[in-house]
Amino acid sequence: MELFSIKDLIDILLFASILYGVFYLLRRSGAVNLFWGIFAFVLLWFATRYIFELKLTGALFNRVVSVGAIAVIVIFQNEIRAFFYNIGIHVGRLTSRFRHGVYMPTHSTIERISTACANMSKTKTGALIILEGRQDLTEYADTGERLDAIVSVRLIEHIFFKNTPLHDGALIVRQTRLLSAACVMPLSSDRNLPKQYGLRHRAALGIAEHTDAVAVVVSEETGRIAVAHGNIMEEVGIKELQGKLSELWEMGKDIKNENK
Repeated sequence: MELFSIKDLIDILLFASILYGVFYLLRRSGAVNLFWGIFAFVLLWFATRYIFELKLTGALFNRVVSVGAIAVIVIFQNEIRAFFYNIGIHVGRLTSRFRHGVYMPTHSTIERISTACANMSKTKTGALIILEGRQDLTEYADTGERLDAIVSVRLIEHIFFKNTPLHDGALIVRQTRLLSAACVMPLSSDRNLPKQYGLRHRAALGIAEHTDAVAVVVSEETGRIAVAHGNIMEEVGIKELQGKLSELWEMGKDIKNENK
């Protein structure tokens, strides 16, 4: 009889972590009920085949289980794609620490963005501003209109003015430059977001989930400001906004110094 070893403990922990990760991913995507249905079917198949030894029913279930892997891939194709995509994101975040060109926004840029958001908040002008972090956002910038302009309070306000052609979409900021406007962002599939959050908020959380960027949203309905970073979306005041973005700037400066 083999003794229980550290290797067995690691094996169990890894297996449990994978199961939890799959369950968490399915719960966020709304497919958790389907997961429990398949799990119940597997338990039923195991009981009929190995416990009660029902030959006819067991043979029928064996036929279904034999093509089960293909069926699972077809049913959960979006979730499987999202699973591997998230793995790639985390790997990208780790490797991005070794980038030599870190595009964190400067302190003056943060002040101008905060001022523009304060003005747009008062007039309830909807806006979505993405501050690029260590990960390159060129692929998202290419979906919009290239600007390559110096960050300016009036220019930001003009871009998001309701009658301008660039107001519908995200504005990407790289260091001291307005990189692109009217950019398309990936939408978050998080079902726990409050119902009052619209597409701008889902796009903000989506890009924050996919990259290390920080997204600032000004609500067109309420004028409230929200910040998305990682998997978190929180409403902040004007003073809190500048402080949070300044904290990001300090973090980026430290990482840049480490990479030199």
